[in-house]
Amino acid sequence: MTLPLMVGIDGSEASLEAVDWAADASLRHRVPLHLVHAAGSGREAPDLVAVAAERARRRAPDIRLSDEVVHEEAASALVAKGRNAFALVLGSRGLGDLAGLLLGSVSLAVAAHAGCPVVVVRGGAEHRPGRFGSVVVGVEDGEGSDTALQFAFREAHLRHSRLLAVHAWTVPVGNPGPPGLSGYALQAERRPPAEVLADKLAGPAERYPDVAVSSEVVEGSARHALLDEASRADLLVVGARRRHGHIGLQLGLVNHAVLHHAPCPVVLVPRL
Repeated sequence: MTLPLMVGIDGSEASLEAVDWAADASLRHRVPLHLVHAAGSGREAPDLVAVAAERARRRAPDIRLSDEVVHEEAASALVAKGRNAFALVLGSRGLGDLAGLLLGSVSLAVAAHAGCPVVVVRGGAEHRPGRFGSVVVGVEDGEGSDTALQFAFREAHLRHSRLLAVHAWTVPVGNPGPPGLSGYALQAERRPPAEVLADKLAGPAERYPDVAVSSEVVEGSARHALLDEASRADLLVVGARRRHGHIGLQLGLVNHAVLHHAPCPVVLVPRL
């Protein structure tokens, strides 16, 4: 059975933009599109669902489309549906959120608890597919970003886009090392950051040889580096570790920063 791409709708303009994004993605990945509305948020469900379905059909007439109204709180309903989804697509803010919020409460709650990739559709039309021809992915040491890398390579492959892999590092606090060494030289004594990044890219690059890959090693804040590159990207992909012994993900400073501030759509990919 092919898992569907699911999109949460509530009648807000942000959720309708998420429908547009999801319709395009359904065609790229050749998966069904399923619209989910949690009853009680926004306008009356029949009208709301019909509007969203018609918008999806206009955007992508050939997609396999279905819809559903669930009588539950929105975040809980979407997290539950995400257990059988290829990915969940959400707008950055819903009808119930204050205009000044950078990210809606439902989107943040779903991002923190979903078991599948979560796409938060941020930014304007200039960051929709094809505008920049670039996908950016954050890469960290360890296993936290492995599934994010796989997702990013596949997206770049299907979009015929370039892929930029960004790895940021800092010298550990309280361990200055031998006097006279620069930060990069100190890190190189342990394991060169460029080597960390190259090792991470080797496997996915072999699987997707058609993807043009470039890499960037940054000494400093991963948040700043990723947000800067996202300003010239169609999509930003980051990974998240699962909490040990708890339901949900460890959303660190980098995850929160890109979900709240990225100028383009963001994909949060849970580590398997």
